[in-house]
Amino acid sequence: MNMHRIGRRAAVLGMLAALSACSSGGSLGNVLGSVLGGMGGGGQANQVSGLVLGVDTRSQVIGLQAQGGQSVNILFDNQTRVVYNNQSYPVTSLDRGDQVTARLQSTGNGYYTDLVQVDRPVQGSAGSTTSSGNVQMLQGTVRQIDQQNGLFTMDVANAGRLMVSMPYSPSRADLNRFQNLQPGDRVRIAGVPLNNSRVELRQFY
Repeated sequence: MNMHRIGRRAAVLGMLAALSACSSGGSLGNVLGSVLGGMGGGGQANQVSGLVLGVDTRSQVIGLQAQGGQSVNILFDNQTRVVYNNQSYPVTSLDRGDQVTARLQSTGNGYYTDLVQVDRPVQGSAGSTTSSGNVQMLQGTVRQIDQQNGLFTMDVANAGRLMVSMPYSPSRADLNRFQNLQPGDRVRIAGVPLNNSRVELRQFY
């Protein structure tokens, strides 16, 4: 693991250590299950399934309630992928209540995930933990489209070029609109800013 990643995780390692201490035999035991085939690199491979309790983007921690009822804190970074219906999304797309399975790597002091599979989105999920109060209306011209990863870029007046990501539970109308996008199309969307250059779609207009 990179040194900056380890340093950034120091604040949450105590929670992870406590989880290990409370489990039998020095491991998370019934919480973690073996990942068939391993993950390569010689490290121990595990996975955990449960409900998302929340995503702390500042500490880069995903909180899960495992199937046995235990709370598990899992570290992530900008290499972590969230996958649903064979498409990749940012970790910020996770909603409280989503049923997921996370692939884990032991860091020696805790657990890190590089892959979170969404098994079942929470009922009525909009695809983001971000408050609906942050929704903005944007209009611009489509430039590039990445159908595989559910992304497109658009040029917006006074905002420059923005990357727009699809939520992993879009409406049928929004999904059809995305699949039919062409470079040069003028679009008007409602979206939630994830950072200065990235927005998550809420609806096409």
